[in-house]
Amino acid sequence: MYIQDSPTRLLPDVASQEHALAIGTLDWVGMDGMEMPVQFDAGDGDVRSTGARVGAFVNLNKPEVRGIHMSRLYLLVSEALSAGPLTIDGVRDLLGSFLSSHEGLSDHAKITIGFEHLVRRRALRSDNSGWRSYPITICATLSGGKFNIEITTDVVYSSTCPASAALSRQLIQDNFVKTFSADNALDRDTILAWLGTEQGIIATPHAQRSTATIRMRPLGEGVFPLIEMIDNVEAALGTPVQTAVKRADEQAFALANGSNLMFCEDAARRIQKTLDADERVADFHVRVAHHESLHPHDAVAFASKVRR
Repeated sequence: MYIQDSPTRLLPDVASQEHALAIGTLDWVGMDGMEMPVQFDAGDGDVRSTGARVGAFVNLNKPEVRGIHMSRLYLLVSEALSAGPLTIDGVRDLLGSFLSSHEGLSDHAKITIGFEHLVRRRALRSDNSGWRSYPITICATLSGGKFNIEITTDVVYSSTCPASAALSRQLIQDNFVKTFSADNALDRDTILAWLGTEQGIIATPHAQRSTATIRMRPLGEGVFPLIEMIDNVEAALGTPVQTAVKRADEQAFALANGSNLMFCEDAARRIQKTLDADERVADFHVRVAHHESLHPHDAVAFASKVRR
């Protein structure tokens, strides 16, 4: 088969020709890692533009057809992502156009969109603020008229081990007994000065940067209800990582960690409770990983929506 490129020139269309190896159907065919611009509103009205990596796919359910029309997918994605901010219903319409452009060849469509979304975060005590980058992956499918969309992001926070904290407190108590005899009359100023030395706090619990990977299915058709969900999760955890800090901010962060001891199981349950109470979230799966400073491996917990 040939396609018309100009009034006098025909170009060969090899993909539409039958082929000796065309003996089976294919689950997905398309392009991955396409470089595209994307405009994204995380639900706070602040539309940000950034670069994205996009995958666009349809199935091929006709064995006698050698290939799909990949250029059609590319052009449809380029047009849709350049038209305005991403919305849930906009993603559904884009998948519908994938299938319309491959009528008779495909009845399933899929898209993945991955990018970084920047959010300005205030410091804990000072007037400083800085940028936090949240990785966003949107994955959506359309099959038999059924549309499904999921959003994945990471929340990074600090976790201090409760067991390590208890062991450290015991060592501090033992050192106090060793330093001050029972018959030694101590005054408040002496104890206060001692606590301010390295000998006063002889042991500290181990803490580590930790990651909660959240994959959720939103309700509704408008913008993605993401930033408030992240805010709620970070508030439940209590110790999200900081950006620009002064000493007062670092001290406040140390206080938050010491007042907020948690195992990975505790963190997973806090996130589960928070997301389960959010009526905009239809379903979710959480993977919590504490990147241990004590071990060369991670402590991991998984949680999902409570089924009632």
